[in-house]
Amino acid sequence: MGCEGEGPGSGSFSPALSGVFETLGPGVISLWRAPYGCDCLWPQALESSFSNMQPVEDFTTIESVFIRKRNALLLRGQFTPVFTDYYLHLMQHGIRHVAELDGMLKDSLAMLALHLTARPWAETIAWTVNLRAPRVNLFVTGGSVAEEVTGRIFTEDVREPDRNFFYSQTTAPGMGEPRTSMLEVDGRDPLRWISQFYDQSEQRPARAFRFEDDHFALVAAQPDCDMEWFEALNEQEVSRIDETEETKLLETRRFRFHCGCTLDKILPVLGGWRERLDELFEDADTIKIQCPRCAAGYRVTRDMI
Repeated sequence: MGCEGEGPGSGSFSPALSGVFETLGPGVISLWRAPYGCDCLWPQALESSFSNMQPVEDFTTIESVFIRKRNALLLRGQFTPVFTDYYLHLMQHGIRHVAELDGMLKDSLAMLALHLTARPWAETIAWTVNLRAPRVNLFVTGGSVAEEVTGRIFTEDVREPDRNFFYSQTTAPGMGEPRTSMLEVDGRDPLRWISQFYDQSEQRPARAFRFEDDHFALVAAQPDCDMEWFEALNEQEVSRIDETEETKLLETRRFRFHCGCTLDKILPVLGGWRERLDELFEDADTIKIQCPRCAAGYRVTRDMI
């Protein structure tokens, strides 16, 4: 996804994806725009992370809190429900990520959910981060109305940029053309990217914080914000903000990790190949199609197209 709207659609499957996919290997294709791809490894501690797991809620609840006298907005949530569904998704589809990339995708999902809560309900937002080292694309998307976030990682056939780029696309009913932006970002920490995104695209400062037990927070400056206080914030002060500041809960939203893709939704994309099945399948009896949003895999035979 670029500043002209390239890349993944957000929300339902976009007609712009029709007939656009690439071969990842024998019998495996990904519905995407070249030069994206995917190759994944399990984080080493994934299986053990479930051994002592306690029951969790189905959704992560995000609180939007106004900090009076400081003129700042606090978004916060506990993301174990989102991360649990994310890991179950990986296990179901045999997707594997190295630990570093796994953490980056989880952080990006958390940042997107917090940002969505600061935005109008109707918006669907998609972010793609094209990194130089490691050479990967991170993709996350979600919306408040659907109460969903999802995402995936691409590690093969990714174009190598000379810098790290962050692409954002926002759609909403009645908006017309998607609103897009592109910026250069530093480092490999999604919490730093969100601050840079707010500075350049949202035109206001924001700071993100990571805590224990899958808690995350985002503090965004509002007009007439106490910037000296804002810039001095640290993790301990944000975690105790209800005790030290006058706050007002504005609203709550909830999110889960969910894509909603199905084989029936993906098959129409292959309609343009109905007369070229030999070229599509080569010598294989089946091909594997990957969802462009969550990397879920689906087996397709010739008679299904």
